[in-house]
Amino acid sequence: MRSSNPVFSRRGFSRDNGYAGFNAAPQAGGPAVGTQGNPYAQGAPGASQSGNPYAQNPYAQNPYAQNPYAQQDLQHGAPPQAPSAAGRMTMDDVVARTAMTLGTVTVGAVLAWVLLPVTSSSFGLAIGSALIAMVFALVQAFKRKASPPLILAYAAFEGVFLGVISEMYNSRWSGAPFQAVLGTMAVSGATLLIYKAGWIRVTARYARIGMAIAIAFVLVMAVNLLLVVFGVADDGGLRSMGPLGAIVGILAIVLGAFFLTLDFKQIEDGIAYGAPRDEAWLAAFGLTMSLVWIYLEMLRLVAIFSGND
Repeated sequence: MRSSNPVFSRRGFSRDNGYAGFNAAPQAGGPAVGTQGNPYAQGAPGASQSGNPYAQNPYAQNPYAQNPYAQQDLQHGAPPQAPSAAGRMTMDDVVARTAMTLGTVTVGAVLAWVLLPVTSSSFGLAIGSALIAMVFALVQAFKRKASPPLILAYAAFEGVFLGVISEMYNSRWSGAPFQAVLGTMAVSGATLLIYKAGWIRVTARYARIGMAIAIAFVLVMAVNLLLVVFGVADDGGLRSMGPLGAIVGILAIVLGAFFLTLDFKQIEDGIAYGAPRDEAWLAAFGLTMSLVWIYLEMLRLVAIFSGND
């Protein structure tokens, strides 16, 4: 299924292989990874399927059972298997690609901070970089395969935008970017711990409700922006630097944490079901967008709590 953050069109793993969404991980003693059924969908030998609460689970199919690697097995009458270990996505692949993507964002941000002074022209450059980054993100979202150059280009332009914006905030609220980085690390770390502890179960219903709230949030923010531009809403409207703006900012950070849980689930399913290694770039792309979303909201929240100091 599709998950998203600011772009709302970021998918899970590639369309050719289905979506890595909401599948239980293979269990010990169950069918091999890559077979048609989820282990929970197979009742015990000789047991009635009606007694298995997971037997009719619509999410019990391996999203990678129809991947290109399985087609040759099907042609020879053998059960479809996942790609060979050499071609599968691993956690190391995800970590490496995410480090490259976030590293590109960081380099772009540092260069923009150091080389571009705080002026109206640099602000215009930041907005232009953000728009270019959004275009790259949308193009990648609609591509059938992950494109590392496209993802890294998105990261570079996003980094320029973040560098200029962070410098502007720092000139007004000294130390705000550093605090926002710490806050982003705290939110993402806490979200990962909660997810791994099993306190959050990413199900189809959870994703639908969360995405509905996220889409409604973005639409309301778009309307608010129009009202501010045309002078109907004063002081930023819902995005003011007062208590109302703080509440909206906290809600936005919670949505960012929600996006991270979808990213974690997609990565978990992709590894469990043998997604092709290139899909690690999509995982890195999704994580980067979620972290950028949280950082920007955290930066604004720090500024609100810092007041006019």
